[in-house]
Amino acid sequence: MSDPALPPRAKRKIWNYTPQLPIQTAPYWDWPMKPLAALKYLLQSWNPLALRALLLVFAVITWTYLTPSLSRVETFGWDWVAEIWFRNFCILMVVAGGLHLALWRFRTQQDEYRYDMRPMMKGAKVFTFKNQVWDNMFWTLGPALTFWTFWECLILYSYANGWITMITLDGNPIWFIAMTVFVPIWAGFHFYWLHRLLHVGVLYTKVHAWHHRNINTGPWSGLAMHPVESFFLMFDTMIFFLLPSHPIHAVFLLFHHGIGAPTSHAGFEHVKFGNKAKFQVGDFFHQLHHRFFDCNYGTWETPWDEWFNTFHDGTDEGNEMVKERRRKIWATE
Repeated sequence: MSDPALPPRAKRKIWNYTPQLPIQTAPYWDWPMKPLAALKYLLQSWNPLALRALLLVFAVITWTYLTPSLSRVETFGWDWVAEIWFRNFCILMVVAGGLHLALWRFRTQQDEYRYDMRPMMKGAKVFTFKNQVWDNMFWTLGPALTFWTFWECLILYSYANGWITMITLDGNPIWFIAMTVFVPIWAGFHFYWLHRLLHVGVLYTKVHAWHHRNINTGPWSGLAMHPVESFFLMFDTMIFFLLPSHPIHAVFLLFHHGIGAPTSHAGFEHVKFGNKAKFQVGDFFHQLHHRFFDCNYGTWETPWDEWFNTFHDGTDEGNEMVKERRRKIWATE
């Protein structure tokens, strides 16, 4: 029997670090509309030192210097396919591998900005090789890398053969810029609806559950998933068959998955450089999904979670919202 004179047990701390709470979603979809707030948010989201802008810069560099010319791609050949595969392999090793080594292996910033204090799992039968990191690397460098290369090669081959209407910055600057702004929003749209579908019935138990073995995530967790999910993750590139674009847009969109997934699953909000400089890599919005499962299916830039009452803002009230949803679901089963 507990001693009534003692204070109640402190509430268990879920997170080691969180960004400022509650999480705020993009004002694009607010009603009544807030055009000035939306414009301000859009400009802030394209901060030159933020990941999004750097992905675009890297897409330009990759297209210009690290991608076979369309004259070569016009005729299928395993040589240029292998070049793209190897380039993407190197990107994953640098991004996912580099973040893992810095944050998890050598712990260069200890636990500063770390979300969840639980370690990567070892000896767990649920993981291939009974090791979370090795499991994640296997499914990332196997199916995920293969399908990333497949979709990129298909899109470039389509540009080269005129199956996709290609524009240039000089020829159509307004549409070129509009497509650049559109790509991240489209990526979020596709991700939400694919992700939501993967949480239904057999698609979850047989497919998406593979990814959710990672309750606590690391950089290699982002693309560690069932091959079926890996295949459809980058299916959003099919939008370029409908909308005029440039290969830079396609590479930019693919980087949202190929680079965006390892960074967003890093398990840390920031990577530190020295004592003061820091660079945001983590995505607490999605970290909440891995922790609580039935929330935050999309991104903080799309409205679907708020509209369908699955938005978790990171607060204790959000925790209770998820628990209440689960109670209602269990009551109907």
